[in-house]
Amino acid sequence: MTPVYSTNSPNFKTSPTQFYTWNNYRCAYEVHTPIDAENNHKIALLLIHPIGVGLSRHFWQRFYELWYQTGRQNLIYNPDLLGCGESDMPHVAYTPNDWAEQLQHFLQNVVKRPVILVVQGALFPVAIELVQNLNISDLVKGIILSGPPAWPVITKQAKKWQQKLTWNLLDSPLGNAFYRYARSEKFLRSFSTRQLFAEEKQVDTEWLNMLNLGAENIASRYAVFAFLARFWQQGYEPAITKINQPTLVVLGEKASSISKSGTQETPEQRSQAYLQHLPKGESIFISGRNVLPYESTAEFVKVVANFTDKIESTY
Repeated sequence: MTPVYSTNSPNFKTSPTQFYTWNNYRCAYEVHTPIDAENNHKIALLLIHPIGVGLSRHFWQRFYELWYQTGRQNLIYNPDLLGCGESDMPHVAYTPNDWAEQLQHFLQNVVKRPVILVVQGALFPVAIELVQNLNISDLVKGIILSGPPAWPVITKQAKKWQQKLTWNLLDSPLGNAFYRYARSEKFLRSFSTRQLFAEEKQVDTEWLNMLNLGAENIASRYAVFAFLARFWQQGYEPAITKINQPTLVVLGEKASSISKSGTQETPEQRSQAYLQHLPKGESIFISGRNVLPYESTAEFVKVVANFTDKIESTY
């Protein structure tokens, strides 16, 4: 899959797509390197992209391009989760722990250096599972949550029979037909406008082309179906209270929840709930709604840079 737009820049270079093997699966990633490579001793960023129709590591392209245009010198590791992008797409019901184990292997065998996790949306459970592993505690120095789920959503324990039923319904000819419709520009534009972006005009050709490219392989539906089956909804409140890494919660001023159980929560209430439970949490609001690295890139870059500087001052 080719990038949506050029990454040629005087400020950084992007590696060709690279691969590593985890559990006999081929997993893709790329590394973005500042031209001033002498500063590569700085803490690195590890990006965790969202799951959805056509989404992959290319979700972060606006972010890392502007990151380097502002003069930042941190290495960025940008992997495709299994089932997405250029990684293998096995026919399995993915759980957050599956992706966490993939990233643990990536951290220990490819990255091999401390990082700050930058996590989009409802992939927060993957970060939770990852930092619970004592073997990598020294490798994750901080966490940045971009638009994490509503508090009632992240703390809810979905019923296993409902998860299995939803998965079985989606993993059928009916689900196959639904995914083919979900790849259409009409659906993608409508869903993005209703659920993701603060302003309709931001649902542009660049965004839609990225999703179309990412959804070309029909096998990409399995990761999306696992997400829709809510295998990620595992009652994470106790685990969140045990996160020892400094954690920045970045919320859009117009943040909303796709799930009905979170629709009554205001952005301010979401912020307070996270701050009450994260041992080393802090929160900040920026303009936008639910896909901040894409819709409010400049503001998001700024808050990530400030948090990174703070972590580096103690690193």
